Amino acid sequence: MSYDFETLVDRSGQGAGKWDAMREGRPELPKDIVPFSVADMEFKTAPEIVDGLKKYLDTHILGYTSPTEEYRSTVCRWMKEQHQWDVTPESICCTSGVVSALYLLVAALTQEKDGVILMPPVYYPFYSAVTAQGREVKKCPLLYENGAYSINFELLEQVAAESSSKLLIFCSPHNPVGRVWKKEELRNVWEICKKHGVRIISDEIHFDIILPGHTHTVFQNAVDCKEEVVVCTAPSKTFNLAAMQTSNIIIPLEEDRKKLQAVRDRIAYHDPNALGLEACRLAYTLGKPWMEEMREAVSGNYRFAVEFLKKHLPEIKPIELQGTYLLWLDCTALGKTKEELESFMVNDAQLFLDEGYLFGEEGSGFERVNLACPQWVLKAGLERLERAFKK
Repeated sequence: MSYDFETLVDRSGQGAGKWDAMREGRPELPKDIVPFSVADMEFKTAPEIVDGLKKYLDTHILGYTSPTEEYRSTVCRWMKEQHQWDVTPESICCTSGVVSALYLLVAALTQEKDGVILMPPVYYPFYSAVTAQGREVKKCPLLYENGAYSINFELLEQVAAESSSKLLIFCSPHNPVGRVWKKEELRNVWEICKKHGVRIISDEIHFDIILPGHTHTVFQNAVDCKEEVVVCTAPSKTFNLAAMQTSNIIIPLEEDRKKLQAVRDRIAYHDPNALGLEACRLAYTLGKPWMEEMREAVSGNYRFAVEFLKKHLPEIKPIELQGTYLLWLDCTALGKTKEELESFMVNDAQLFLDEGYLFGEEGSGFERVNLACPQWVLKAGLERLERAFKK
């Protein structure tokens, strides 16, 4: 590979959330213990982005900065080239993150006590984005059969038909189960929601990270009236730029954009910062070669993990990873409660994962593992798990 995906950067004491959370109250942990929890990477930042930001600092003044025409055209070009998706510059609404955008959009597109449909187990901030706005979470759990996940369309029809249901927050690719939805699945979701007047927000933050043999379809490309679907995107997962706090929310309808802006005005919510906007522009201009090699590294780590578990820990079943760099493990055969499973992982195996129950009760007995790390780091973690299991 042309890029370095094997050097580990020790992020202790740098304000890295998952590292600090792991070591809080556990100073005795060996220095070689690396967390596999929160979805940011342990890969070094693409050098093109680092060098470009240094040049930017040398040539720009860090005053009030808004997205430029060049910025918007760069985002449009990336969407067209990578996803065959025609995005107009005016439809791009920049926010400091997809999660914050979800909070804003729930407030903008629904009324208090409206129902918002989620498909658990699902990314846990979805729940708070609904409840913090005084809306009701309406569950339509995914079907889990024979080790694979699918959408329960019969239940979705029932939930969407309820008079209070006004919005669906959809996850594509799905976090944490790793599904890349087929175009016909997206269309079925849309037809049900369209029939019952339910709007759709599609969180596609992981849409660049698709494993071989699978193809991601942007939700707006799967339907006849793409104006009715809001799609949340960001460079943060693809290029490990979460700290840059820059997302691009694609909102085709001017009326929806005005509603969103009204919410932003009410709480004095401003555009992302100058360095975040430039990091996104650099990523979408120069970052494709790094991204392609990163996907190879993630795919290699996935294959390694599957083979390791099959050989050494067959009781733990990895769910097929189609998209994202987050591996979902079925640990239910271990027969542990969620508390026992978490204690075993943390105290016995010294593995710091995202516990399945965080994604809803449907995730109890499961674990989410971040594969975006040097393979030797992953190997060390799995070997700790094997030793703890044999004890």
